[in-house]
Amino acid sequence: MGGVIWEVIGWAGTGLVVLSMAQQRITRLRILNLAGSAILLVYNLILGVWPMVALNAALSLIQIYHLNKLLRSRHDEATYAVVTADPTDDVIRHLLDLYSEEIRRFNPTFRRPEDSGIAFVVMKGETAVGLVLAHLAEEGTAVLDVDYVTPTYRDFTPGEFVFRRSGIWQRLGVRRIRTAPGGPEYYATSNLGFVPRDGVFELEVAPATA
Repeated sequence: MGGVIWEVIGWAGTGLVVLSMAQQRITRLRILNLAGSAILLVYNLILGVWPMVALNAALSLIQIYHLNKLLRSRHDEATYAVVTADPTDDVIRHLLDLYSEEIRRFNPTFRRPEDSGIAFVVMKGETAVGLVLAHLAEEGTAVLDVDYVTPTYRDFTPGEFVFRRSGIWQRLGVRRIRTAPGGPEYYATSNLGFVPRDGVFELEVAPATA
């Protein structure tokens, strides 16, 4: 009976490692891989398969190192940068085409970039991790046409940087940000400061600090 239980545990660990490799989100990948490697470490330790013990111990340590590095950088302002662009620039059109299916699903009222007066790409190093398009509905109020983060980086905090720490909205003279009707409920559960109002969500932009 005990042998069967350990065999099930071994297969469970293997399954978690395989499942981790199918994840798009980096944090989820590393957590699942760490869990699977830790289970296989114990499994092989019980069986005395020392090469596999060494392998899974090394994999577990690698995942712990990278998870710690990822979590420590989540709220670091130096992690992200905002690059402004014209809404009709080729790079904006490329990102819209590349992620068109999800962008349309998350931003159902979006039609075309020409309707937006504000556009910027959120960068992490050399990688584009997000895209924002907006238009001015009235003086000081920007309405989000597109607010998108690529799947790999949704476990991180690019939204926190964009809406709370980037300073981009203050430089544009925006005092209030409003979501478009029919957008995702993400804003209701986020800690960004958006509040429900008349069927959408609004965020009061903090004044620029000296």
